[in-house]
Amino acid sequence: METGATFFPFPITVSCLFIVFIFASSVSSSLVFNFYAASCPTAEFIVRNTVSSSSSSDPSIPGKLLRLVFHDCFVEGCDASLMLQGNNTEQSDPANRSVGGFSVIESAKRELEFLCPGSVSCADIIALAARDAVEIVGGPMIQIPTGRRDGMASVASSVRPSILDTSFTMDEMINRFSSKGLSLFDLVILSGAHTIGTAHCSSFRDRFQEDSKGMLTLIDKTLNSSYADELMKECPISASPLVQVNNDPETSKVFDNQYYRNLLTNKGLFQSDSALLSDNRTRKLVEDLANDQEFFFESWGQSFLKLTGIGVKTGDQGEIRRSCASTNA
Repeated sequence: METGATFFPFPITVSCLFIVFIFASSVSSSLVFNFYAASCPTAEFIVRNTVSSSSSSDPSIPGKLLRLVFHDCFVEGCDASLMLQGNNTEQSDPANRSVGGFSVIESAKRELEFLCPGSVSCADIIALAARDAVEIVGGPMIQIPTGRRDGMASVASSVRPSILDTSFTMDEMINRFSSKGLSLFDLVILSGAHTIGTAHCSSFRDRFQEDSKGMLTLIDKTLNSSYADELMKECPISASPLVQVNNDPETSKVFDNQYYRNLLTNKGLFQSDSALLSDNRTRKLVEDLANDQEFFFESWGQSFLKLTGIGVKTGDQGEIRRSCASTNA
């Protein structure tokens, strides 16, 4: 993701839109399409423009925004609790220290507060920004309902019991997704987010071990040996903790189904990626997604709607923050 992002429009059929509408309706009856039609009619346009301009100047932004929505929604629901700053907040947990994209959300929020003060929640901005980030780098254009409100609390101890770890087994991933109301199908589809973005060397170091000469050797035989050699060159023992590699070694700048093709050649970066191919419960779906990008895009729309509907606060719950980094109190 070293060069500027480009729009790749994806034609969605009427049947696809109908399916997405059904799924959206089941996500949360309290979220609605065009929630800001009266209170802030340009809200989605402003978010989209902010994401587009930010991605043009920093091509890593789409991957960061997609990771941000996962880490926010899996902890206390999609309520922007991850945006809150302070001692012992979610941001202070080590798993969230490398999460980025906060400045993009704040930038959109500042503009929206100027035009429509007290109207658009940070939680909705996060969901919309992730939606737009996917489209900007070639993924499907989908509509999502809005009306989320911002949470009032953010506690570091809530993070680890809620998010996934790249070393998780299939059973551990299934249990974690199930606890969020997401299915095995959603697990496989949403793992496709790894088609963009980057990861620190430490996130897959458990697939290697250091030998007596201080060199890394491959111990996870489910990983393609040539790909493993490339990873060891990019992430040697001496590598800085700041070094990152692309999640997708083939088309890292584009949201496509290459992630699943990579899995078929044993080039999943994380242990949790490889598990999707080795487990009989998910292997056939991985193969289908690798062979049909339109199927992946349609499925992504459905599962993304469910992801962004986790634990939403609506009505008189929570608040509409003036700044995403702090509550109004």
